[in-house]
Amino acid sequence: MTEMISVHDLSVEFQLLQSKKWPWSDAAVLKAVNGVSFSVDAGKTLGVVGESGCGKSTLVRAIAGLVKPSAGTVTLEGKPVNYSSRADLQALRRRVQMIFQDPVASLNPRMTIREIVAEPLTMFFPEMDAEARTTRVHALLDRVGIPRRNANRYPHEFSGGQCQRIGIARALAAEPKVLLCDEPVSALDVSIQAQVVNLLQDLQRDMGLTLIFVAHDLGVVRHISDEILVMYLGGMMEKASADDLVNDPQHPYTRALLSAVPVPDPDAKLNPEVLDGDLPSPLNLPTGCLFQSRCPKRFDRCTEQRPQPRFVGERQKACHLEALTV
Repeated sequence: MTEMISVHDLSVEFQLLQSKKWPWSDAAVLKAVNGVSFSVDAGKTLGVVGESGCGKSTLVRAIAGLVKPSAGTVTLEGKPVNYSSRADLQALRRRVQMIFQDPVASLNPRMTIREIVAEPLTMFFPEMDAEARTTRVHALLDRVGIPRRNANRYPHEFSGGQCQRIGIARALAAEPKVLLCDEPVSALDVSIQAQVVNLLQDLQRDMGLTLIFVAHDLGVVRHISDEILVMYLGGMMEKASADDLVNDPQHPYTRALLSAVPVPDPDAKLNPEVLDGDLPSPLNLPTGCLFQSRCPKRFDRCTEQRPQPRFVGERQKACHLEALTV
C-alpha cells in the first residue's frame, strides 16, 4: 500500500498568557498533543478515539494547519509539510480538507448553499468560469444527497444532517486526497449518523479518499475504520486494526473505554473496568506514564518512566505491562 499521510512525533503546546501573575513571569504551558506518531495508507481510514480533552481535535487541526504544531513533522505523499510557509499551507489545504463537529456553525449563515460550496472552487480553481462552477456545485450537491433546487437557500433552512452533507460537499469541492473528520456525527441523531457514515464510506470508495475519523462512539469508529488509534492526555496509548483492538484490547485504558460501551444484550454478563478519578489537567501532566494516575494495574515503573509506543506484532502500544511479559 502507498502511504498517504505520516505523522512523526507531533506535539502541540499552548502558552496561556492569562495565567501569568506578573509581566516577567513565565506563562503556563498546556500540552494538548504529546509526541504522537502514525501513518495512514492511501484509501484507508484511521479512527481516533479517547475521552474529551485527550487532544483528538487538536491533533487533526494541527495536521490541517489550523493550529501550528510545536514539534514534529507531517508528511503528505512523501513530502514534508512546512507549516511556516504560506505556499505550503495553501497546497496542504488543497489536498487536505476538514469536516467539522457542528454542522450548522461551520457554515456561513450569510451565504447561500451555492456560495458555500463554490467558495473552494473560486480559491483553488480560479481559472473556472461561473457556468463551470455552477455545474460543479450542482454535481457535488447531487452527490451528497442535497437537491440542487435548494442551492439558493441558506444554512438555517436545513436540518443538522443536511448541513453536514453540505459541509462534506464543500470539503469535496477542493478535490482533496485526505479528509479530516472531527467528530462529524456526534451532533446528529443515530439514524442520521448512519446515513452520514455510509455516505463517507461511499465517497471514500468512489474517490479513493484517505480518512482520519475522530469520534467518541467506538461502534461508529469500528464500523468505518481500518485501524484505530487510542489517545489519552495527548499521547498515543494503543494503535491496532479495528477488529484486533475491539476484540482483543491490551492497553488498560483501551479496555476501560470498551467496557463502557453499552451492550444491547440484557442477559450479557458485564464486568466493566471503571476508571477512578477524573482526567488530569494537561497543564500538569503526571510523571511517568500519562495514564498511571488512573490505571488499576500500575506499578513502580509506571510512576517513574514514561513508556514509549512500540510495536508488538502489528500493534503499537505504550505500556510498561508488556515489558513484564517479555
